[in-house]
Amino acid sequence: MEGEVTVRDVMTREFVGVSESDTVLGAVKLMDEEDAGYVVVLRGSQPVGIVTESDVLELVADERDPADVAVSAVMSDPVVSVDVDRALSDAAATMSREDIRRVAATSEGELVGVLSERDLIAASASLSGARTAREEAPDDVAFSNAGGTSMGAGSAGGDARDEADRYEYADRSICETCGTLSRELANVNGQLICADCRGV
Repeated sequence: MEGEVTVRDVMTREFVGVSESDTVLGAVKLMDEEDAGYVVVLRGSQPVGIVTESDVLELVADERDPADVAVSAVMSDPVVSVDVDRALSDAAATMSREDIRRVAATSEGELVGVLSERDLIAASASLSGARTAREEAPDDVAFSNAGGTSMGAGSAGGDARDEADRYEYADRSICETCGTLSRELANVNGQLICADCRGV
C-alpha cells in the first residue's frame, strides 16, 4: 500500500555476522567488540541462525567450553525472515505470532538488515509523534511519513491502522534493563525486568 511504512524504513542495516563453524568464544568476542546482543549466523549471504547472549549463558551454565563449541551447536534456527518491502505492521505481527525479538530482513534471499523489537518501539514512538502533529495541524498541511511519501492530515484508512497499532502490543511492556518488549516482567530491586535479564 502506497505510503505504508515498510521493514526497509526502520530496520537496522548494520549487524554482526559469523559462520556456522566459528566457535562460540569467537562469536562472543565479536559481540563484545561491537557491543551487540546477538550475532547472525550466515551461510554465504543467507541467514541460517542467530546466537544471542541467552544462548551463550545457557552454554556456560551447562559448563561447556565456548572455545570448543561451534556456533552451529547453540544457534537458534531456522531464522524467521521477512522481505524488506513488507509492511512493518505485517513484520510486527509475525514477530508477535512467533514470539521472537528479531527477524532477518532480506532482499532476494540475501540478508540486508535485522528488524528488532527496539526498531519497532522507535518506529512506533516516531509515528505517534507524527500522528499527534497531524491531528493538531490544519487540514491543508501535509506531512511525510517514515517512507518519505507525502500524505495529508485526513489520510483514508488511517484511523483503523492507528487503532490496530495502539493495541497490537497491549499485552507487553518494556524491560528496564535491556529495553525489549516482554510479556513476563518481574519487579527486581524496583525495576521491571524480563526473564532473560533476571537470568544474568
